[in-house]
Amino acid sequence: MTAKYGIAEWYGHDFSSLKPDMIRKYANQPPVPCPFRYPQGKCNKAGGVCSLRLYKDEPGGAHPLDQNIVTTCPNRFVEKGRMFSEVSKRLLGTDTPFVTTEIPFLMAERGEEHSKSVGMLDMVLVDSNSSPLHWCAVEIQAVYFSGKSMSKEITSYKKWYGSGTPFPSETRRPDFRSSGPKRLMPQLQIKVPTISRWGKKTAVVIDRSFWDSLSQMPKVRHISNCDIAWFIMDYTRSHGRYTIDVVDVVFTTLQDAVTGLTGGVPTSLETFEEKLRTKMNQSGFSVQPG
Repeated sequence: MTAKYGIAEWYGHDFSSLKPDMIRKYANQPPVPCPFRYPQGKCNKAGGVCSLRLYKDEPGGAHPLDQNIVTTCPNRFVEKGRMFSEVSKRLLGTDTPFVTTEIPFLMAERGEEHSKSVGMLDMVLVDSNSSPLHWCAVEIQAVYFSGKSMSKEITSYKKWYGSGTPFPSETRRPDFRSSGPKRLMPQLQIKVPTISRWGKKTAVVIDRSFWDSLSQMPKVRHISNCDIAWFIMDYTRSHGRYTIDVVDVVFTTLQDAVTGLTGGVPTSLETFEEKLRTKMNQSGFSVQPG
């Protein structure tokens, strides 16, 4: 059986349920309002792909291999503002937070010039009725994918007259390593220590597929002892669309989060050198002096 990752949601619709005429319509249309951005705005992701999933190639068209959906657009997490309310309720004690973005966080001074911002807090939730201010930082992390872009595939859909759902033409996969250790982890290492010293919490919002790709993290029992609150979201299907909601909340320290993101413990020296010798027998080269 051949299986490849393809579109799970396209402009908010379950791709596997779209008829050929609707596939052609979405492939030919300019950007439309995103059904998930909050407040509402136009889709700002090239091609309008919200998420990916695995398909199997069968007679009559592609069929989803399973129910696992991988979120590739960060706007997908904010459907109707429910995520904001859930994070704020758990960390701030109110489900009606004020949401603000891109607050200068890291400053640099160059000579006699005024301080300049060299880093931002992407998103901050505030209890606007609090004094002093009661707030938390929020990091939303979608999953990057590796492989060919969707543009060529979407172009081919402009003239799709086949039966059923088109099977993905290219090979691609979720790149959890780039999304976690390479992108999310440095952000947390830079921001969380200061935020924790200020007595505030950081929420990290990811989907179930991302969470399941991480190494197991020790949990802390009470929010007062955590640096990071992980808000894990997952999908349910209803009336031809999927909705996403918080299904679990996990409290961890920053140190344990880094361990989970980096994906395990070092191998033994003996095992490493055994693999090194095997690799040397397969490939590589010796450098000869001048």
